[in-house]
Amino acid sequence: MKIYFSGSIRGGRDHRELYSKVIDELKKYGQVLTEHIGNEKPSEKMSDQEIHDQDMNWLRESDIVIADVTTASLGVGYEIGRALHLNKPVHCFYQKEKESQVSAMILGSNELSCRAYQNAEDIFEELRQIFT
Repeated sequence: MKIYFSGSIRGGRDHRELYSKVIDELKKYGQVLTEHIGNEKPSEKMSDQEIHDQDMNWLRESDIVIADVTTASLGVGYEIGRALHLNKPVHCFYQKEKESQVSAMILGSNELSCRAYQNAEDIFEELRQIFT
């Protein structure tokens, strides 16, 4: 199984440590195509066009998309929209206390599975349910 993990990079790195833990957990279920999202400083050596094209190739190649939507990010929203267009299953997670900040376009979509979490263990339990 090829997993595309999406989370805010340029929009803020507040959740980087959590992303890293989630990516480690996701590796139990398949190949995570976007491991760099959990890195302290993702590579900036690529042009914006190269990043877009690489991410689109990974999206097309993926079997499933897991996205943290706690931090507003145009990139994450774009990836979710493109994933839906490609008929990929998309599962979104967000911090429960920040629910009011998550876009209604995400929470209100019947095409997405959205779940609140309070800590990494909540996400891990949801991932077990998704993948088993």
